[in-house]
This record gives sequence, C-alpha cells and structure tokens, in this order.
Amino acid sequence: MVSTNEQSTSKNSWEPRIVAFFCNWCTYTAADLAGVSRLRYSPNARIIRVMCSGRIDPQFVLDAFSKGADGVLIGGCHPGDCHYIEGNYKALRRVQLLKRMLKDMGIEEKRFRLEWISASEGERVKTVINEMTEQVRELGPLGMPERFADWDKELDILEKEINRKGETVDA
Repeated sequence: MVSTNEQSTSKNSWEPRIVAFFCNWCTYTAADLAGVSRLRYSPNARIIRVMCSGRIDPQFVLDAFSKGADGVLIGGCHPGDCHYIEGNYKALRRVQLLKRMLKDMGIEEKRFRLEWISASEGERVKTVINEMTEQVRELGPLGMPERFADWDKELDILEKEINRKGETVDA
C-alpha cells in the first residue's frame, strides 16, 4: 500500500512526456536554431524529424499516446511555404480528424497541438514547447497504457458474462 506522502511525492515528481513530430525543412530547423542560439526550452519533448508534416500518419499520433506520451506536438511549414507544395494542408486535414477521434477517446484537446513554425523561428519553438509542457503538466498524466489494461479487464469480464449467458440459453 502506498502512503499519502508517497503518492503526493510521486505525483510531484511526474514530468510530462511529449512527442514532437517536426517537419525537416522548417520546424526541425527552427529547433536546431533554438539549440544553436542556446535558447532554453523544456526537455520534456522528444523530437522526431519527418520530411514533411503531411507525412505524419494518424497512426503515429495514436501510437505515441498508446505507448505513454502525455502530449503530441506537430510542427510544420507555414501554409503556402511547404517544400512539398501542400503537405501542410494535408497535415491540417488529418489533425482536424484526429482531434475529433481523440476527443471521442477521452483525450483532452490540449494534449494534441499543431503549430506552423518556419526555419527562422527558433524562439517560437521554445515558446510552443514550454507552453505545451505547462498545459500537459496541469492536465496530469494521461496514462493510456494503464487505461488499455483496464479496458482489457472490462472486455474479459464482458466476454465471461456473454459466455455464461450463452451456456444458460443452450441448457
């Protein structure tokens, strides 16, 4: 049994885990600029470079959440400036659909974010990552892996109940 003091200590030591998918040509380059410029931003974001924000499959976002991410950030070129012409518009359409899906799954809107950040906006990368980290910190842990375990238990109980009812109908 965990004491109340241990629970509050572990909750206070919790830090959000944010997965950031950044476009190679703009947002990733801006993150590099932020680093070279020695701009300090939260270490909570794990940046994954993709060639284009339009390349981010919705399954990447769902996988990040299912594997323990507390937030997901997508960064791409400003509309009209995509190196692949309209990849960022494709990303925008996908993000709108994903927001609806995540809401249906019970994931708060502030845990998923899309930002347009050009290569020269290192300061913007710092600001966005810090803002998102604070928002997710206020929301607390998402705990999707634990939710999956709970859902699996519920399904096992439901399956046993259905099988039990099936046995009584056959008898």
